Amino acid sequence: MEIRIRNYEFTFITLLVGITLARYLLESFVISSEDIQERFVHTFSQNGLSFNYFTNVLSPKLGTLIFIYLLYLSIYLLNIPQQLISKLRTTSQNIWISIYILVITFLLALSANAATYFARPAYFSYNGYKILAMFGYNEYPLEDVFFGFGRAFAIVSIYFLYACLREYIIVRIKNANRRNYLSLIANQIVLIFIIYIIIPFFAATFELITDDFFYTVYVLFLTPTLLIYLTNTYWIFPGSDTRPWLNVRTISMIVLFTFIYTFFFNWLPRHSFSMPLWLAIWAVQLFVVTPITWLLYQQRKDKILQLRGTESALVKSKADLQFLRSQINPHFLFNALNTLYGTAMIDGSQRTAEGIQKLGDMMRFMLYDNHQDFIPMSSEISYLKNYISLQKLRIQQSSDINIKEEINEMNCNHAIAPMLLIPFVENAFKHGIDLNKKSWIRIKMECDKSSIRFEVRNSVHLVQNNDPEREHSGIGLENVRERLHLFYPNRFKLHFGSDGKEFIATLELQPNH
Repeated sequence: MEIRIRNYEFTFITLLVGITLARYLLESFVISSEDIQERFVHTFSQNGLSFNYFTNVLSPKLGTLIFIYLLYLSIYLLNIPQQLISKLRTTSQNIWISIYILVITFLLALSANAATYFARPAYFSYNGYKILAMFGYNEYPLEDVFFGFGRAFAIVSIYFLYACLREYIIVRIKNANRRNYLSLIANQIVLIFIIYIIIPFFAATFELITDDFFYTVYVLFLTPTLLIYLTNTYWIFPGSDTRPWLNVRTISMIVLFTFIYTFFFNWLPRHSFSMPLWLAIWAVQLFVVTPITWLLYQQRKDKILQLRGTESALVKSKADLQFLRSQINPHFLFNALNTLYGTAMIDGSQRTAEGIQKLGDMMRFMLYDNHQDFIPMSSEISYLKNYISLQKLRIQQSSDINIKEEINEMNCNHAIAPMLLIPFVENAFKHGIDLNKKSWIRIKMECDKSSIRFEVRNSVHLVQNNDPEREHSGIGLENVRERLHLFYPNRFKLHFGSDGKEFIATLELQPNH
């Protein structure tokens, strides 16, 4: 299941900007000339300035908001937060990101400074100019082009801290054992949060809230309702599915969480605590909301339980299917046979016999050993070496092609899931070798008593649009990730990606329970 947190965030920011822009435009259409004279013209005239509504009010408001949105859009499209948490980023990327952050901070402060020059919000104690107020009280705009830089840097830093936390959560979910279930929960929480914020924001922006009734309903009642829905649907009810629903554990948890949520939100500001109101809300949550969430849960029960408890079976089926497909690889067999034929034509039978023996050992491994859940590391290493040797035979000798392997078998006495390491090497030979360009592959493996570390690096070349493998790049490594989740939950670290010059894949595995 796809994690949609970034997409939802983009939609959320776009809605906030759209609602605010709509408010500014509506205000410009409905404001009367008398209001303009009273609110703006008189004040500007007193300070010796001419006034134009479009230049001095509408443009600064619209321009500041649109400019901030464009800066956000650049961060979103350039994937800056993803680069910040990437372990593969280079020194040049760090420098580029640092320069980028300083530039957008300066542009952000400068845009606020320029808008302040035209709007003169200091004349109105920044009433109606909440965005500009974030950058500080500025009575003399554009006299200092760096005015507001410190506050702009704080705003940018806070956003990047949040964005890095968001990316960290996404990575943790992708690497989790039940990532589809966690993806479902994360998507649901973020979507509910967006809807929860957008409604009061819209109402406040267009001044639709006139009394405390909205606050009472929205904060004191709706907020606990949403939290109870999420808690019941994704924690309490699924955890109680193997036993009768009306049991002590389930009832105790429901009572406890409805008590906590309703009690906490009744102590918030703007509202004095009322025992009768709290008891009424708690009763509604307990006897009305909870049964409704139970009915909603029953409608989605099969999908939730499948993602929560039986995902391993689905992963195993998918992994097995991909595994079988990888066994029957006509391209590899065709290339191998052509290689053997070529070597036979060059220097007789010795190299041909060696190649045939290696191919025979590989096919024997694929027919017999790989049907087991776990095999000795020696068998996996043997298959790996045979594959590398055959690929070396296939690739013409050239000073521009460098294939280096450092496979240290010392302390490699573990058992391992079969064909777990070969996809890294297959990927390197498939995408890292270009006979017309400088290419390299570096394979390194070492073991100790408790872990295995495997690393493959290969050169990166531009993929042609007509390459049939263009759309399939990375499928093998994603399959490895699924098999790792299945056989080694919480006992591996897998990272792969490109730094622009080479593709790097690393696996750290703790094979023993």
